[in-house]
Amino acid sequence: MSESVTKSLAQEKHEQKIEARTAVERVAGFTVFATAAAVLAILVATGVYAQDKYSLKSPSGIAFADFRGYEDWAVVSSARTTEVLKVIVANPGMIAAYKAGVPGNGQPFPEGSMIVKLQWKPKKSTEAQFDVDVPDVFVQAFVMEKDSKRFPKSGGWGYAVFNYDAASNKFTADAKSLSDCGNTCHTAVKAKDYIFHPYQKR
Repeated sequence: MSESVTKSLAQEKHEQKIEARTAVERVAGFTVFATAAAVLAILVATGVYAQDKYSLKSPSGIAFADFRGYEDWAVVSSARTTEVLKVIVANPGMIAAYKAGVPGNGQPFPEGSMIVKLQWKPKKSTEAQFDVDVPDVFVQAFVMEKDSKRFPKSGGWGYAVFNYDAASNKFTADAKSLSDCGNTCHTAVKAKDYIFHPYQKR
């Protein structure tokens, strides 16, 4: 076999290897692209859901997004009316103020304090060995935030209500909620910086 033929065969094999490697790289590249596209689609879908919730604003301009992460905030207290069970949570800054003695020490809560009342319709437990009411359907998030520049007429607190509809799995801003609730329903606790619920130490 001549040297030129040997070189030609070697070159052909080399080219075949390059083509095979290129094909593998194309498949791998497509797999990476397809995976990235799928992950992006999931992120976009998640973002759309989050956007639906956190893009909401009350009629007074209080943004639900201000309270992002409230699901993980520490519990302040709980309460019960004839209609709803409530769990009251607050952001870290407000919890720190509670632990420092606010408002019992006469000091107001710091700017940026936020509190959320999470409200459920109650139902009787069918599993417990004793008579107890437990949360049934989540119905509402009642929010408050301390910003004296934005809410000077209501003791520095802004108020809003975001209703939840279990059937559609969506929140809506309550058009009837009072942004200046400090001038009406919270006036009774003005001396406690407009906050009804004391921190329940555990």
